[in-house]
Amino acid sequence: MNAVARFRALHESGCFVLPNPWDRGSAVMLHRLGFQALASTSAGFAFSLGLPDGATAVPMERLLTHLEELVGVTPLPVNADFQNGYGDEPSDVAANVSSCVATGVAGLSIEDATGVADASLYDETLAVERIRAARAAIDATGVPVVLTARCEAALVGHPDATRIILDRLVAFAAAGADCLYAPGLRSTTEIATVVRAVAPSPVNVLAGENGPTRTVAELADLGVRRVSLGSALSRAAWGGFLRAAQALADGSFDGLDGAAPYAELNSSFPSSDLGEKRTS
Repeated sequence: MNAVARFRALHESGCFVLPNPWDRGSAVMLHRLGFQALASTSAGFAFSLGLPDGATAVPMERLLTHLEELVGVTPLPVNADFQNGYGDEPSDVAANVSSCVATGVAGLSIEDATGVADASLYDETLAVERIRAARAAIDATGVPVVLTARCEAALVGHPDATRIILDRLVAFAAAGADCLYAPGLRSTTEIATVVRAVAPSPVNVLAGENGPTRTVAELADLGVRRVSLGSALSRAAWGGFLRAAQALADGSFDGLDGAAPYAELNSSFPSSDLGEKRTS
C-alpha cells in the first residue's frame, strides 16, 4: 500500500521517468540509479525468454510470476505492462486484473489492441467497457493501484489515429482510468493536444524508437506527467550483446570494449540472504 500511495503521488504533479526493467537484475540496477518507480516491459521480458512479444506468446501465469519477482527485488513501485488484460471480454479482463493486483504491483496498463495478427483495435464500446471492468476489479481488491488505459491507434497504423486516440482516451478517463497513454505520439502538437484533451488526468508518453526524441524537461513543459521507454532499454542491451557477439563471430574481441566492469556489477547486487529478505 505504501508503494501504491507513492506511485499515485508521482502522478499528481511534475514529470517523472518510468524506466522498464526486463528482469530482476535490471530492476535492482535501476533502483540503485535513483529512479522513483519502475514498469515492466512485455517485449523485454518475452525476449529474455526467447519468445516474441504478445499475450499469446507468454502465458499469463508466467507473467504474474515475473511481476512478483520485480516487486520482490525492489521497494520501488512497479507498474505492470498487462497488455490486453489477457482476455477479450470485460469479465475476463476483470478476473485477470485481480490476479495482477495480487502480485503487489502499484499500477497496471490495459491496451485496446486485440493482439491478433492484423493489429486491430477492439470496438470502442467494448474497449471502454474493458477499462470500466478493470477499474471495478481494482476497486474490489481494496488496493487503489493506478490504472493506465492505452490507445494503440498510432502504433497499429490506424488511418484516423489522432481522432481515435482523442475520443478513446477521453472515454477511458470517464470509465475510471487514472492515467492515459497513447504510444506512438511523436510531434509536439500531438502530445500537447492529448494533454489538453484529458486534463487534469495525467498522460504517459513513450520515448525512444516509437516516440519523441525530446528531453524529459521538454516533455514536462508540454504537460506530460510520466515518460516510459517500453522495451527500449532491453533492446539497447540486446544491441550491445549482438554487436559484441557478431564481432566475436568475425574473429574479433573488439565488441567487448565498454563492457560493464565485473566488480562494479558484482557489488551492485545483494547477497542471497539479502535477496531472500527483499522477497519475504
